[in-house]
Amino acid sequence: MCLGIPGQVIEFFDETDQLAKVEVTGVKRNINVGLVRDEGLEIGDWVLIHVGFAMSIIDEDEASTAMEGLQLLGEQFDTEVEEIAASRIE
Repeated sequence: MCLGIPGQVIEFFDETDQLAKVEVTGVKRNINVGLVRDEGLEIGDWVLIHVGFAMSIIDEDEASTAMEGLQLLGEQFDTEVEEIAASRIE
């Protein structure tokens, strides 16, 4: 199952490939921000991530609400987070 998961931008590091480092449930991952970079994306912003791409910029309240909803999925969400943590995409 693939979920849209909120993450917070903590670093931009590759402007050519439009990559940024985000924190997702305590795990740091590299994602492509090309779809939202022109919308004024800044460090500290929240994005909704799906399959390694930031799909939209969301505010902190939306991120919190999304996480609460995802956590209601229980085991499915826990499995998704475990897979993110176990992956070595850096």
